[in-house]
Amino acid sequence: MGNSGKRNKDEWTSKVVNKCQICDSEKMESIIFLGYLPPVNQMHKIGDRPHEQPSYPAEILYCPKCHLVQLGLIVNPKILFPPEYPYRSSTTKILGENFAELAKECATIIDFKREDLIIDIGSNDGNLLSNFLGKLRVLGITPEEAGKKAIERGIPTIIDYFNGEVVEKVLSENKPAKIIMATNVFAHIDKVNDVVELILKLLKEDGVFISESHYLLSLIKTLQYDTIYHEHLRYYSLHSLKFLFENHGLEIIHAKEIPTHGGSIRVYAARKGKYTVRDTVNRMLQSEKDYATNKGNLIKFRNAVVNAKLGLLNLLYGLKKEGKRIYGIGAPSRAGTLINYTGIDEGVIDYVMEVKGSNKIGKYMPGTLIPVVEESRLYKDQPEFVILLSWHIAEELAPKISKKGYKGKFIVPLPEPHILEL
Repeated sequence: MGNSGKRNKDEWTSKVVNKCQICDSEKMESIIFLGYLPPVNQMHKIGDRPHEQPSYPAEILYCPKCHLVQLGLIVNPKILFPPEYPYRSSTTKILGENFAELAKECATIIDFKREDLIIDIGSNDGNLLSNFLGKLRVLGITPEEAGKKAIERGIPTIIDYFNGEVVEKVLSENKPAKIIMATNVFAHIDKVNDVVELILKLLKEDGVFISESHYLLSLIKTLQYDTIYHEHLRYYSLHSLKFLFENHGLEIIHAKEIPTHGGSIRVYAARKGKYTVRDTVNRMLQSEKDYATNKGNLIKFRNAVVNAKLGLLNLLYGLKKEGKRIYGIGAPSRAGTLINYTGIDEGVIDYVMEVKGSNKIGKYMPGTLIPVVEESRLYKDQPEFVILLSWHIAEELAPKISKKGYKGKFIVPLPEPHILEL
């Protein structure tokens, strides 16, 4: 598999990971295999007859040398992130709050001026950069059509994938950036060492690179196997990020856990010696040591995932046997993994609800014939149960749904499948 023969470089479908994505070690160990999963954001229109669709193996590997936990297959990003990619960062409240907090935190760590440039890689609809308007010069880079929305909001945006040509274009029109950000995208891009070198090329000598990614410890501790899908190539710990950055002359100056996406890690990195390293870095390294560098805990994670799958299917079997109707609420990317790994189909979940205006309404959940419809149907039909597919915010979500008029009960699928009664 991979780029072979006379294929154009953009035509490859997938590449098997035979060497660690950070350190090139070939001594990687398989942790868990979730089967063959469809791309979680490829959704077909309701009414389309079932037809051939791609699915890709989802295997998680562990590298004992640099402690990176990573996906075993890299799918062409043009398949995973097409221009019509449906995700919009502005639709998630917790993400908006996180970006506002990040903007405030930046000002306490980095001494920037109004004429300085800040770049957001994977800027989507400009949600993050909107917090910096008027404080610095802003520039977004994103391959999705969502970038047009950012331009409408007054945020200059290059609609393209982050690559060498784009970096040259930026530098031909601007001085190097004081701040470069990559939030929920730094683990998505192939050839991460090349990416770091491109970031360094774009970054001022005293510049700072800020990344936010799904955090390995959150994945393990709260059993978030549903965040394993092909867009996420790497699952970072601070240990693996430290190894990566130090290989490029960078040091981590600040790190913290943040609540987005069920638990993420925010890391500030700069050229060695340019900033004081905060105590947060050593504290986090110590707190994660038993998990980030211990294969045994990864094996426990695998066993717990299997048990969670069986527990959910047992719960659903009992309810369906009693003739109960079950709907789903929320169609985040992670729901594609949960539904396909457990084998849930339209015979188990009748519909999945999405908020009005969602691009996912009128389509099937990936790999299934479960239709996604507008959430008003939930309050009209009043099924006995609704499964919270955005279960990581269940405590916030369930009361809101009840307040809107839903009278039934909630199923929380992870980490321990159970019925939540308010």
